[in-house]
Amino acid sequence: MTEIIGWASSIILFLTVSRQIYKQWKERTSEGVSIWLFLGQIAASIGFAIYSWLVWNPVFIFTNILMVLNGIVGFVISVYFKKREESESKISDSIEKIT
Repeated sequence: MTEIIGWASSIILFLTVSRQIYKQWKERTSEGVSIWLFLGQIAASIGFAIYSWLVWNPVFIFTNILMVLNGIVGFVISVYFKKREESESKISDSIEKIT
């Protein structure tokens, strides 16, 4: 029963964060999402993965490695959309100055 609780919680955590990343991708914006959220999550997940390895807890090793990868994807998407939004804003400002 203990393992089932651990694996179920792992799946819930992964799906919850993945849903936020998917929402960013689908809406094509990172508005309101800080890249520090993903950097902090990546750093914490790396630390927890190492700790989990040292105490040998396969559920948490798997979960935290998955969360590191999830955080990297979220970070890349956030940076991409933030740069795109900045670029579009500059173009818009340039057009306004011309007209």
